[in-house]
Order: sequence, then C-alpha cells, then structure tokens
Amino acid sequence: MTVGRFAPSPSGPMHLGNLLCCLLAWLSARQKGGNVVLRIEDLDTARCPPRHAERLVDDLRWLVLDWDEGPLVGGPEEPYFQSQRTERYQAALERLEAMGLVYPCFCTRAELHAASAPHREDGLTVYSGACRGLSPEQRAERARLRSPALRLRVPEETWRFVDGHMGPYAQRLDRDCGDFLLRRSDGLFAYQLAVVVDDAAMGVTEVVRGADLLSSTPRQLYLYHLLGLTPPAFYHFPLLLAPDGRRLSKRDADAGLDQLRGRVTAEELLGRLAQLAGFHPSGAPRRAEELLEEFAWDRVPREDIRLPEVLFPA
Repeated sequence: MTVGRFAPSPSGPMHLGNLLCCLLAWLSARQKGGNVVLRIEDLDTARCPPRHAERLVDDLRWLVLDWDEGPLVGGPEEPYFQSQRTERYQAALERLEAMGLVYPCFCTRAELHAASAPHREDGLTVYSGACRGLSPEQRAERARLRSPALRLRVPEETWRFVDGHMGPYAQRLDRDCGDFLLRRSDGLFAYQLAVVVDDAAMGVTEVVRGADLLSSTPRQLYLYHLLGLTPPAFYHFPLLLAPDGRRLSKRDADAGLDQLRGRVTAEELLGRLAQLAGFHPSGAPRRAEELLEEFAWDRVPREDIRLPEVLFPA
C-alpha cells in the first residue's frame, strides 16, 4: 500500500509553498488509495516552539487535509514529533560509527563558508574534508577547545535515481556534497539522518517535497543503503516564488496562511493553489477530495512558479 507523508518544520506559520507540498503529497497518496502520515520536524526546538506546531495542525484541519497517523490521531510509530525520537537517531548514528564511517569535525561556520571552499551551483558549500584526516592526538587537542559536529565519510561514487516528477538525477557524492553532517556541534541531529530513519520506520513509500531538496536525495539514498533500509519513491515539485522572484520565507511572512485564513475560504485557497500547480485550470474553489479527479503529475510544471501580485483579486 502507498504511504505518503507531510513533514513540516514548525518554525513559523505555514506559507503557500508549505501548503502546496502538503496538498500534492495528500493528493498523490490518496489518489492511489494510500495512507498519509503527518510528522512534525521540530528537532531544533529553539526555532520550533509548540505553538507553531499547534497552529500548523489546526491549519491542516481547517483545510480538511486529513492524515492516518500523526498528532491527534496516533499510530504505531508514536511519537510523531522528531524532538521526541532522538533515541532512534542515536541508534542509527552508532551503527554508522561501528562501520568506521563517522568522524568529528571542528570547523567553524566561518571556516565552512570561506571564500576558498568549493560551492555548488545552488550556493551551498561543499565540505572540503579538512577534519577527515586528523590524528587522534589532533582530535583530542581540538576537542578541548570546541565540541565537534559529526560527519559521514562519503565514497568517490555517483548515486543516481529517477525522480517521479523531475526525471533522472545524478550526484557524485565526494565532489557535489562532500562528507555531510549527521549531528551538529550543539548535539542536534541533522535533517539527512533523521528523515531517513523516520521515513523508513513509518513505512513511507513515497516522498513528495520541494525541488530545493532534490540535491539532498543522493545523500539520503546512501544512508538508506548503509543502514539496510528500503528507500521510498521521490517526487520533487517546483517551488512557489514571491512575485519578485524570491523564494517564499516564513521569516519574511511571505504568503502566510495566517494572513489568508481570515480573507478566503479553505476551498478558495485549495482551488487557487491547484491552479498554480497546473492541474486545475479554472482555479474555482474545491475541496481537496474534489481535486483527486484532476490531479496528475504530468500536469504539474517542472519550472518554479511565480505567484501573481494579487493572489485573490477583489
């Protein structure tokens, strides 16, 4: 059976890009007769206070985008808050450590973003491997001054997969991302490890998410391989952009759902989002279940979608 999921980070009110992710994930799973899991990715509790998670759940209920496992519903993989699942991530980390693939990294943020470091096309820094060859004595000396992050050694290999929407994608791990974080220097587990552990434990068979996460998929596939887990199918969709071409941001309160709930109905909002996503041309108000007949991945564009200046004309 298909199991989809929506896994938002409650660092602020949802914006329309977050909502589009939820809608597409829900439609893709429900159209196949599958289940939906809601997981709250609140590992960074300082940035994700409980009130944001509560509002997020309330927003989804207002939109009648339901779920079969998660907050308020329960399920076999409780708890559905990542902040309460750290023992599982620690167990996976210890398995990787036992393989000799994990090492401490003492690099500062400034060092990681140094001008001499290589960068990917999307602007992210490719880790240089500066701490990979430190001797035990060097590690002990640096550990007296700074708590280390933990990184995973990656091989000189190219990992390929076929995305359900974007098509073939390939990444040379050592050249295109470098050894990546498993746990931050402050003790917080990294997204790459947590999402793999949770999706596998919750039986997720398809992951629908924004194209900004496409480049992280080969790293996750490598983790699935090392941990002996079965990976899901991936569907990456284009990002919603602000009218000026910027990526939507919770920090900037872009197209926030909290601003729209008092102005439009849930059906109006879903119909307009479906229109922007290419599979509901009229944009007329629709309940989520009414969009199941129109939804098809081949109708969703592959290029980023710029929001109009006025989303809901008077």
